[in-house]
Amino acid sequence: MTHPIINIADAESVAIEPEGGSDKFGSVMKRVGPVIGAKQLGCSYMEVPPGKRAFPFHNHHANEEMFIIVSGTGEIRIGEATHPIRAGDVIACPAGGQETAHQIINSGSEPLKYYSISTKHPTEIGEYPDSGKFIALAYGDTTGAEPVHYLGRKENTLDYWEGEV
Repeated sequence: MTHPIINIADAESVAIEPEGGSDKFGSVMKRVGPVIGAKQLGCSYMEVPPGKRAFPFHNHHANEEMFIIVSGTGEIRIGEATHPIRAGDVIACPAGGQETAHQIINSGSEPLKYYSISTKHPTEIGEYPDSGKFIALAYGDTTGAEPVHYLGRKENTLDYWEGEV
């Protein structure tokens, strides 16, 4: 049985950076949820250096996220608005269209540390308004089905009947 408790200092760190490096993106993530046996909630601890963002501006159509700021300062883009954030803030980002798109940016001078908590629906569509991309996800299940992960752009869509006989 999975132990239901972990101290964040003991969680494994994973660097999140685009291939080739980036002056905008970079963070360290510690996955917590699966390590302690969470099934329907995701939880990660994030540390974002000054001037960086952990992830691109995006929205979810199925899952919602909540962020709890532990230390540091920054800002969050939500839809077309930008809001200052600081330690102690709790932020809701519900599922929806591009008006719910969000991105946390460390605009402060010290690392921005926060927890990201989310629902874990087995299928998800996400959009990236800044780049026009979308992602379709269907996670593997208990039947052994392979997960589906597709990243594309809407303008590259196929005709529904193409290739069918």
